[in-house]
Amino acid sequence: MAFVLGNAPQGELGLVQAHAQAEGVRPQVGKALKDAVALIKSGKYKDALAKVHEAEAVSGRNATENYNIEAMRMAAASGAGDTDSMVKAFEALKASGKLSGAEQLRYIESIAGTYLRNKDNARALTWAQRYFKEGGNSPTMKQVLTSAQFNSGDMGSIIKDTEAEIAADEKAGRTPSQDKLNLLLSAAIRQKDGNAEQLAIAKLLNYYPRKELWTQVLGALQSKKGFSDRFTLDVYRLKLATGNLKDANDYMEMAQLAAQAGYPEEGKAVVDKGFAANVLGQGKEGERHKRLNDLMVKRIGEAKAALPEVEKTAQAAKDGNALVSLGLATAFRGDAAKGVKYIEQGIEKGNLARPDDAKLYLGLAQSMAGDASKAQATWRSVKGTDGSADLARLWGIHSRSAKR
Repeated sequence: MAFVLGNAPQGELGLVQAHAQAEGVRPQVGKALKDAVALIKSGKYKDALAKVHEAEAVSGRNATENYNIEAMRMAAASGAGDTDSMVKAFEALKASGKLSGAEQLRYIESIAGTYLRNKDNARALTWAQRYFKEGGNSPTMKQVLTSAQFNSGDMGSIIKDTEAEIAADEKAGRTPSQDKLNLLLSAAIRQKDGNAEQLAIAKLLNYYPRKELWTQVLGALQSKKGFSDRFTLDVYRLKLATGNLKDANDYMEMAQLAAQAGYPEEGKAVVDKGFAANVLGQGKEGERHKRLNDLMVKRIGEAKAALPEVEKTAQAAKDGNALVSLGLATAFRGDAAKGVKYIEQGIEKGNLARPDDAKLYLGLAQSMAGDASKAQATWRSVKGTDGSADLARLWGIHSRSAKR
């Protein structure tokens, strides 16, 4: 009997027996190989390699004997994690001309995987690259390649390859896997590649929005260099939208900031949500929360009474700043469509103190009015470097993910 190397399910190397070919295998070679089979089945791979060496020591070997010796060497070396012996066996088997292309790829896959398990990342990477160069397409080998790149510190290649895969997924109408996006994020952080990190976060928030990720992103946003303190209320707005107002203090501070900014209706809505969530109105601070609610009601009444004069003053102003504020207030008052018109008038009038802020709030009002496509286009036009563009980008992501 001769012994040849087969391929078991899941790509694991296994042994199968085959009838001796015409050339035959002599008894002294066949016995050593048969003993090697038994040792492999018992998990004694190094002892099996010794039997392979015993068969190899027989002089005058023919081609069939050499082929079966190398096949057995590959099987035993694979179990033993002996990559040098695996490579030796593979090159000999390939040189025999008897391996099909698919068999060669399976052997290369086994060698690359063994190098990776042995933490020889450089050689694992070399053999994984060889696998794909020779036409392989196994998802398992893609993981081997990526792991070898990551462990070798080759973050640039991971970023390039993963971004290309994400783009291909999206072009084909597929949702990129969460693992793929997390890989891009990890590589980008290690590489300190801000653009790739931003892309990964955007995709994760878009396809796999999680409260915890929003918490992380919004926390980092406020500590970002150059981020303006005037956007504190805007960060709270995103926290509210993503379920990240933590406690009564958050609800109260946001409501007070909204009222101070001239948006008491927004403040009242925040207070109402706090009460509905049983965060406000509880415990020793319950009465204080009720007083805050009363204050919001009072401010709304005052704003309503002053509205005609506010509108008149805004229209008469030489710049559009007051119209922008009036528009956002009108949107929070419940008439988002009218609010959009006011903000557009303000932008058209010009001489704005902060044009990018105006576009940020125009997008918010458009979104509140149900015009998501216009809101997205408006937010994309925000280019401020003081935080407005970051906020616009995050609102765009949240708006898209909310529709999924």
